[in-house]
Amino acid sequence: MAPRSSSDHAITVRSASTSVPPPFLSSPRLSSSSASYKQTQRYRCPRNSNPKTAHSPRHEPLPRRGIVFSEDPISPLTSHPLLTPPRLLPHQRQNPNPQPASPLLPPPIPLEKLLEHRRERSRFAAPNTPDSPARESYICRDSAYDDIVHRYMRLGNHNAGESLQLELIKKGYGGDLFLSNNLINLYAKGGNLECAHQVFARMPERNTVSWTCLITGYAQYGFTNEACRLFKSMISCGYEPTQFTFGSALRACQDSGVGNLGLGSQIHGLIMKSQYAFDTVVCNALISMYGSCCLGSADRAQLVFETMPFKNSITWNSIISVHSKRGDSFTTFELFSEMQRGNLGVVLKPTEYTFGSLITVTYTSSSNSYLLDQVFARVSKSGFLRDLYVSSALVSAFARFGMLEKAKKIFLSMDEKNAVSMNGLMVGLVKQGLGEEAVEVFRKLRELVHVNSDTYVVLLSALAEFSELEEGRRKGREAHGLMLRTCLVDSKIAVSNGLVNMYAKCGAIDVASTVFNLMDVRDQISWNTMISGLDQNGQLEEALMNYCLMKKIGIRPSNFALISSLSSSAGLGNLLAGMQVHCDTIKLGLDFDLSVSNALIQVYGECGNLSECWQIFNLMPEHDQISWNSMIGALASSQASLAEPVEILLDMMRSGSSPNRVTFVNLLAALSPLSVVELGKQIHALVVKNGISNDTAVENALITCYAKSGDMDSCEELFVKMSDRRDNVSWNSMVAGYIHNGLLQKAMDFVWFMMNSGQKMDCFTFATVLSACASVAALERGMEIHAFGIKSSLESDVVVDSALVDMYSKCGRIDYASRVFSFMNIRNEFSWNSMISGYARHGLGEKAVEIFREMQNSDLKPDHVTFVGVLSACSHAGLVETGLDYFELMKHNNLVPKIEHYSCVVDLLGRAGKLDKMEDFIKRMPIKPNNFIWRTVLVTCRRSKGGMNTKLGKQASDMLLQLEPLNAVNYVLISNLHASTGKWDDVAKARRAMKGAAIRKEAGCSWVTLSDGIHVFVAGDRSHTDTEEIYAKLQFLNQKMRDAGYVPQVEFALYDLEVENKEELLSYHSEKLAVAFVLTRSSSKVPIRIMKNLRFCGDCHMAFRYISDIVGRQIILRDSNRFHHFESGKCSCGDYW
Repeated sequence: MAPRSSSDHAITVRSASTSVPPPFLSSPRLSSSSASYKQTQRYRCPRNSNPKTAHSPRHEPLPRRGIVFSEDPISPLTSHPLLTPPRLLPHQRQNPNPQPASPLLPPPIPLEKLLEHRRERSRFAAPNTPDSPARESYICRDSAYDDIVHRYMRLGNHNAGESLQLELIKKGYGGDLFLSNNLINLYAKGGNLECAHQVFARMPERNTVSWTCLITGYAQYGFTNEACRLFKSMISCGYEPTQFTFGSALRACQDSGVGNLGLGSQIHGLIMKSQYAFDTVVCNALISMYGSCCLGSADRAQLVFETMPFKNSITWNSIISVHSKRGDSFTTFELFSEMQRGNLGVVLKPTEYTFGSLITVTYTSSSNSYLLDQVFARVSKSGFLRDLYVSSALVSAFARFGMLEKAKKIFLSMDEKNAVSMNGLMVGLVKQGLGEEAVEVFRKLRELVHVNSDTYVVLLSALAEFSELEEGRRKGREAHGLMLRTCLVDSKIAVSNGLVNMYAKCGAIDVASTVFNLMDVRDQISWNTMISGLDQNGQLEEALMNYCLMKKIGIRPSNFALISSLSSSAGLGNLLAGMQVHCDTIKLGLDFDLSVSNALIQVYGECGNLSECWQIFNLMPEHDQISWNSMIGALASSQASLAEPVEILLDMMRSGSSPNRVTFVNLLAALSPLSVVELGKQIHALVVKNGISNDTAVENALITCYAKSGDMDSCEELFVKMSDRRDNVSWNSMVAGYIHNGLLQKAMDFVWFMMNSGQKMDCFTFATVLSACASVAALERGMEIHAFGIKSSLESDVVVDSALVDMYSKCGRIDYASRVFSFMNIRNEFSWNSMISGYARHGLGEKAVEIFREMQNSDLKPDHVTFVGVLSACSHAGLVETGLDYFELMKHNNLVPKIEHYSCVVDLLGRAGKLDKMEDFIKRMPIKPNNFIWRTVLVTCRRSKGGMNTKLGKQASDMLLQLEPLNAVNYVLISNLHASTGKWDDVAKARRAMKGAAIRKEAGCSWVTLSDGIHVFVAGDRSHTDTEEIYAKLQFLNQKMRDAGYVPQVEFALYDLEVENKEELLSYHSEKLAVAFVLTRSSSKVPIRIMKNLRFCGDCHMAFRYISDIVGRQIILRDSNRFHHFESGKCSCGDYW
């Protein structure tokens, strides 16, 4: 090897290999005799420079800042997180959208040809002279490779970088800074980010260009998180970003949405400290980032815009686009006017992108149609009507406004029609709910226009808008098959998302789940669509499970996913799940998003947490119509005082927001339970004033409100007026109104009129009528309705079957109820609850517990109503320990016991005579005892013979009169307790208090239903036509009972009379008159069924045991609490009642 000259500071570097050069380097001038080429390569360094630190002349050297190669934080020798490039899917390792070779470009030239050409040309280059500036050379590389890399980039031959990289490594040029940067750039532009990252990781030294090329590549191909992570590492390593670095990093933040808004703000801070604070390109990127990350950041974008010293066309288009996306039409058009007034003497003309933003903002509000006409006129005047982008936007906008003829006219007048313009027309039709017409457009133009994947996405959204879901589902399957044949399903993730959305909206949620599960890649929209579809199809638990899974795999929930999850939580009444999603909204910074806040009000309202509703509502920066309606709906669900929803309505009107149909439906729902007729009429007047009087939903709500207030005349008047707008809800509301007001016969007549009018009864109509039959124990009528249900093919409907179980159990035919229940193929919560409550009502506690255990083994979980039924069953059957165990079980099922459950436990302990435990349980209750609990305590005290003498009895009496001073039941109960202990002065005092307060006791009555109608009796009643026969039969029965050993229990005669008089009073109680009447009419062995509106008398209970044995017939009596089955001298309650 020749000695190194000290004058020119030549550097001698060993060749990467001492073997014969590759064939493509062989040439006449590079023969084997050229030892200098074979063994060594000599390069000159700039004069007065250190050979050991020579750098590329095209990039100023950056100080290493004390970083040694082996200690480089991104060196292959370390385990820095950037060492390993992100795992790319197979279809992402190469350019996902490879561009075909252009016929206008020459074919790629082989690498050896390029090298040979480069060296031939260098032979004729003028040599350096002492007088000429020395040409700087690059360490360890041949300048021929520069031209090769640049030529590959010019030709778009990005995939040829691997062979070039291998050759550079062989020749020892792999560590060259300039060539490595060019290789990273070449790989990044071609989408081969894995190779780009490998080159980056192997570089012994990097500069700003190295980082910028890699960050730009990741940002360009959608790997926004990687781009942002690289930018953070670049800053931590001490490198100074350029305007191109800032631009790429801001683009990554922009594409990743609100999740990287914080990083975007930090980058903004770095920019303000750098020399690029007022750089037009960087400021434009900032505006776009703020506008795309979050619509709430539009003010920051506006601030950047206002501080820019020079604004170009891109600047104006960017800020106009930001306000257009925000839906601020006023600011958008104001900026458009300002743009044309000029900037520093430069008048900027609007471009197609300007008009695109103006057109987009017009259809954010239905009142902006006049703005669209003005934009259309300006577009026509400016000559942009023939621009494909602008005309497509106009077609879509006019179609969205329902101006279909104008949209079609523009579409037909277009010189060039492509998929974009056709998509615009179809999108507009879909927005108008004209899915069928959009599909027809696709069918007609499919052969004329080359459709793309976006067209199929719009087509799927059109199919999802079909009025006939079955037809939409059928055509959707056809479209799905077509896309499978043309391999379009996997071409774009939006197509798969469209399929999931289409199937979900058409009711085929199982197919939607299958498509979702088969997707190789799922983005945020995929998860949003699936969660929303599950929520809309009633699969609420699955929706919440998918939401949790989405978070688990690292997908950031958007506001759409949050809203759907909150809706599912509200539907389930799951307060805990709603609170967890609420925490997520706060973590994501979306708790002040208008739609999310509205959903939060809904979930807390459904779960009865009004305080949280008020807090969210008061913290909202703004309220829209949905916010006000959600708050009124929450108050209606919680049955709050009437003043609050009315006050909300007044505040809503004061704020300038007009009430709509939802407002009035929610308000009337809040009003209905309160039975305030006059206020209902005022709301009705307000409905008429707002022009919503012909809305069917509002009219139905008005019918319900009037019916609950007892004004059936107004209901009938409304029903007659809406003759051409009646739906099933209208008919059902009328039936329910008659039943609510005790007009069962009118309700039944209305049902016959409904069927004769050709109106088909639905499951809810049947359920309503069956509920009415159950309330008055009209067994025969209920069986007639059952027969109609079978004729209408509704006998297998879960709603009808559940209502049948409830009706039969309340009418005393627990055997029929059990039979219907056993034949049910599908059971819901109401089915199980009705059966459990039915057995509890009939005193069959063990049967109720057995059904409860079956429910636990099914897919359904017990709810609050289920536990009320099973606790009541344990109470009536004396299953104390079992009942207490089930009360504790509620906590394991994430159910918080309500006052009804505490009341059942108090009754359970009281019936068992455990007064000390009952008193201790009441003291430990986390909620204040209500009237039901204190009433149970009084009854328990009477059973214990302590009556009012006990401290607990006196406390119960005082609390009842304090809680319900106008309830006659409390005074009667207190009076009866005094009478049972012989305190007649206290009895008289209680009755005087009732009279002084003008409180009237409900008269006790019993009734039986025979073939000729319903027969009602009161105590000592002599108004019946068969009075003589009834009293004669009673005398006969009394004599037979006395002969059998019956002794009247005079302690139940609550008057201070002689014993004979008390016995006479007891003889003519209403239930005894009813059983005597049935015995005079029928001598068959058919069970006697008697209903009573008050609690069964203790003496009558004893008498019925004797009567059932004397006449040899079963007697079934239902009082206000339960059923008693008397047969052969015994009662089903076992005297435990």
